[in-house]
Amino acid sequence: MTKSFRPLLPLLLAAAYSAGAAPATASRAEAELASPAAAARKIAGLARQPETEALPPPADGGRERSGAQLLAVADRSGGVIRLAAAGSGGGPIAVLYPDIGEPYRSVFAKIIEGIEDRTRNKVASYAVGGSFNAQELAGELRRQDIQVVIALGRNGLKAASGLDKGIGVVVGGVISASEADTRGGTVLSLAPDPALLFARLKTIAPRTQRVFVVYDPRQNEWLIRLAHEAARAQGIELVAQEAADLKRAVALYQNVLAAADPRRDAVWLPQDNATVDESTVLPLVLQESWSKGLVVFSSNVAHVRRGALFALYPNNVELGRALAASALGVVAGAPAPRGTQPLRDVLTAFNTRTASHLGLSLPILQQRSFDLLFPEQ
Repeated sequence: MTKSFRPLLPLLLAAAYSAGAAPATASRAEAELASPAAAARKIAGLARQPETEALPPPADGGRERSGAQLLAVADRSGGVIRLAAAGSGGGPIAVLYPDIGEPYRSVFAKIIEGIEDRTRNKVASYAVGGSFNAQELAGELRRQDIQVVIALGRNGLKAASGLDKGIGVVVGGVISASEADTRGGTVLSLAPDPALLFARLKTIAPRTQRVFVVYDPRQNEWLIRLAHEAARAQGIELVAQEAADLKRAVALYQNVLAAADPRRDAVWLPQDNATVDESTVLPLVLQESWSKGLVVFSSNVAHVRRGALFALYPNNVELGRALAASALGVVAGAPAPRGTQPLRDVLTAFNTRTASHLGLSLPILQQRSFDLLFPEQ
C-alpha cells in the first residue's frame, strides 16, 4: 500500500464493515500460475473470489512444484471462500467476513491479523458473498471442529445466524444487532464508546457544557443510554432527541442549529443511517456550524475530512484482538457479556483547519498525538 493511499483507508471503514460484493469470476489462465511466486500471489488474492477454494499443496519431500501444481482451484456454487492455504490452523475459532474487494478487504485483513495475534494461531477465514450455501458452510465448520465463529459485518452476521446452535457467535463490524440475530452472543460495536468521545471532547474543547444529538432509537437506544451516563461523568448536559426518519431529523437539526450557543454547546453526529444522511443532514450541519463557530464532532472518520472537528474510529488490529479475547472466553466456557458493547479500541482523526476556524489552539504535541490529521499533511 502506498503512503499516499494509506490515509484514505479509515474513510472507507463504514462501507467496508457493512457492504457485500457481487461474486467474482473464479477462472484464470493456467499461465498465471507458471511459477511458485505467481501461485503465492494468486493464493493471497483469492479473497476477492467468493466462488473459489484454495487448497494447500500436499507435502512432497521439499521438491519445488510448478505454480499450476501448487494451486488447486475448484469452482464453488455457494459463494464462500476457504482460505485454507493461508488461514486455517486447526484452532477452534473461525472468521466469517464480507466478500469485498480492495481497499476494503485490507480492513478485514487487519482485524484478522489482530485475531490471530491474540489467539497465537491461524484461524480459518471465510469470505461470504451476498448469496452463499449455508448448509455447506455449516458442514465445513463441523468438519473443522469449530467451536466459535467471529462474524464480521452484515454478511458475516447473516451467515452466522444460520449455524448450529452449538457454535458460539461473537459479532464485530456492525453498529448494533438484535439478540435474535446474535443468538444472545457478544457484539463489539463499531460505535465508539461515548465515554471516550466526551473525554476527548473535553480535552479539545474544554468549555463545552452541552451536547446535542439526534438519533434513531431503533438503532442507537442502547448507545444513548451509555451516552447519558458518560456525559454526566464529564459534567456535560446531553440533549438527545429521537427521529425515526430523515424528515424529522432535518427538522430537529434545524432547531438545534438555530438554538445552539457556540460558547458552550456542541453537536455529536453518531453512526445512524436514519438521522445522519450524507447528502442532506451532513452538509446542513457542517455549513451552519461553520457559520456559527459551533463545535461538531462525530463517530464517523469521513466527517472529519469534510469539516467536523474530530472523530474516533476503529483501531482494526486492536479490535481483532478484542474479538479474539471474547471468542476465547466462549471456548473456555467463561461467562461473556451479552448484548452490544461500544468500541473502545479507537484512534482519533482531527481537522486542524476547523480547529483554527473555531479559535481552538492546541499544542503541537497534542496534535501529534492524533492518529489522522485533516487536511492531509
